[in-house]
Amino acid sequence: MRRSDSMEAKECVFCKIIEKKIPSKIVFEDEGAVAIEDVNPQAPVHILIVPKRHLISLLDIDGAEGDEIVRLFSIIPKLARLKGIAERGFRTVINSGKEAGQTVFHLHIHLLGGRPFHWPPG
Repeated sequence: MRRSDSMEAKECVFCKIIEKKIPSKIVFEDEGAVAIEDVNPQAPVHILIVPKRHLISLLDIDGAEGDEIVRLFSIIPKLARLKGIAERGFRTVINSGKEAGQTVFHLHIHLLGGRPFHWPPG
């Protein structure tokens, strides 16, 4: 399992948001995750669901995080209903690595909705 060292976590923008060192529009928070509005939204609804524990990407998942990952995904329907996109449809995206478009190296799920999407995505 490849986890970040403490130096990476100290420089991570999501860790700073979780620690309330950087302001952000938080739409949900519990003991294990925070959901924030994306500062560069790609859809009318664009929320990032971020685990509070610093994991770099999906490559850090080895099975020991089962409950943590289930909790992250259980937040999605709550937010979709809250934002009024549950019935119309929404997209979830997890980018892992630079070529996939990951720009913040702290695992996070994008929840996008409020407009039609096309396939393939990009």
